[in-house]
Amino acid sequence: MNAWEREVATLSFSNEGLDRGCIEESMYPWDKTVANWAEQGYDTGFLKQVHFATLPTDNLYAYNEPYEPWQDYYNTMMAEPVFRHETGLGWDPVIRIAFRIPFISYEEEIREETDEYVIKRDRDGWIRKYPKDGSLVTPVKPVVTCMEDWLEYKAHIQEQIRIHLTPENMEKAYGRFREGCKNKDFVVRLRVSGFFWTPRFLMGNEEQLYAYYDEPEVLQDICRFVTDVYKEHLDGILKIVTPSLVFFEEDLSGKTGPMISPDIFEEFMTPYYKEIIPFLRERGVQNVIMDTDGDFTIMIPKILECGLDGVLPVDVNAGVDIVKVREEFPTLKFIGGFNKLCIIEGEEAIEAELDRLRPVIKQGGCIVCTDHQAAPHTPLENYRYYSRRLKEVVAELRNESVEIG
Repeated sequence: MNAWEREVATLSFSNEGLDRGCIEESMYPWDKTVANWAEQGYDTGFLKQVHFATLPTDNLYAYNEPYEPWQDYYNTMMAEPVFRHETGLGWDPVIRIAFRIPFISYEEEIREETDEYVIKRDRDGWIRKYPKDGSLVTPVKPVVTCMEDWLEYKAHIQEQIRIHLTPENMEKAYGRFREGCKNKDFVVRLRVSGFFWTPRFLMGNEEQLYAYYDEPEVLQDICRFVTDVYKEHLDGILKIVTPSLVFFEEDLSGKTGPMISPDIFEEFMTPYYKEIIPFLRERGVQNVIMDTDGDFTIMIPKILECGLDGVLPVDVNAGVDIVKVREEFPTLKFIGGFNKLCIIEGEEAIEAELDRLRPVIKQGGCIVCTDHQAAPHTPLENYRYYSRRLKEVVAELRNESVEIG
């Protein structure tokens, strides 16, 4: 089987035609982990090419060398570095790409400066105060606080879209993966920001939560705008490559549960998921997943009702057990669910965790892997043992000859 067929079959609930389950990680690797492993002898040059950015200076990740603004938006910066990193560790081939609306598109502008601090408008449009003694940066004003702010900001973004998100730039970004995707030499995984994540980025977390009650029309218009931009630009991207999986970044839950209620999800997120998910499926996307850390379990009925297939990375240390969740929600798919801290503990803990997850691996509908990135202090030797043993267990439990039961 090729990489595409193996991933799609693994996420199905059938073993028909399956030689073994696919082996993929939930997320791109953590830069601190990569640096640690480079010191232990595994160095693919990853950190020489890209860095993990800290907003508002950069987008989520960026080249270390100068690059064109459109590369932040038609974003493939992590594709080859992560591909080399993961395949070198024995994982199946995945090309990770992203599409970003040009929210980070301002020139930095100093608004006030004293001996103690600088106040400036950052690249994302926020105004922040930077103490010169290196202490905590504090926000002065989010980019969006009301409808007037949003309409002004939206006009700016629309102009940035016109300038940077052109067919020519789209082809430069994604065209180099066309043949490999067509031949199914690898799977393409596409990430976009979701309908909780995006307003939070524009407003701030607390401000967004108040806005659900005080400024609901602003939130609805943000999500309407995001959906329209996705439909226009993803249509073009999906004519170049066909991701086997698209995931929406939301991060709407913490260790004790979601930051919003199921009713808020239904009112402010469900309509847009119900619109964009069929759009993606019509263009060949096989699975659409929501990315959230923490305990999301109270939200599962809404997740399924809006058409999402499942969740990643399934945070074990927030109390989420995919074995128990699967018993209550047998159609929910998972990517992740393996307690990353067990890898640090060593072989015995790794084997115990694999034993715990065997029922779900056998059922299918999941790609078992770390619940988020391997931690920086994870020994490389332990991680290699984990990846090897996971592949062996998946091969044992997910192939055509195995009866699901």
